[in-house]
Amino acid sequence: MITSAPPDRILDTAFRLFYARGIRAVGVDLIIAESGVAKATFYKHFPAKDELVLAYLEKVDGIWTDQLRAAAEAGGPDPAGQLIGLFDALGTACRRDGYRGCAFINAAAEAVPGTAVHERTVAHKQAVLTWLRDLTAQAGADDPDSLARSLALLLDGGLADGAIGADPEAPRAAQQAARTLITAALAHDHPPFNSHPTASAGAASAPPSLPSASA
Repeated sequence: MITSAPPDRILDTAFRLFYARGIRAVGVDLIIAESGVAKATFYKHFPAKDELVLAYLEKVDGIWTDQLRAAAEAGGPDPAGQLIGLFDALGTACRRDGYRGCAFINAAAEAVPGTAVHERTVAHKQAVLTWLRDLTAQAGADDPDSLARSLALLLDGGLADGAIGADPEAPRAAQQAARTLITAALAHDHPPFNSHPTASAGAASAPPSLPSASA
């Protein structure tokens, strides 16, 4: 029995289809059919497809940001430990059935530069980079900007690799590379990081009802 409000049904359907098939491959008619709403109802809430795409990306942003921050916090109170710990979210994402990589990278590849959709993907990546930069500065890195950029590249690379090969070792390799970079960046005043409270990349939990979107 359908009980959720029409806008929620539309967005939940778009979330599932956009991530699994790609934004361009999914038409409005399919979303209307699978969400069980009338065409007039759809356009009442989302007058244009791009508005629905933006709502989808906003939802992905919230989920992935929460997962990253939860994994970082599980790494302990030390900002350096949090930088290593956040890579556990990568392992959790890459192990899920239906994983297709970073939803924002996928969306950016389909969007025209300068459009609202493309700008939203850039804004998400910039927000993650800013957060990483704050943590690297708190950890005491000599060059927090460079370290944050390197960690962001590792994170995105791990997300992309997980979509291609689904190798469970990829997130662990990304986390180990992050550990090496962080240890080197803090070598002047910080002991080496041999471990952190989570045992391996993949220990962070995530909302089970929305399993496949990562950014």
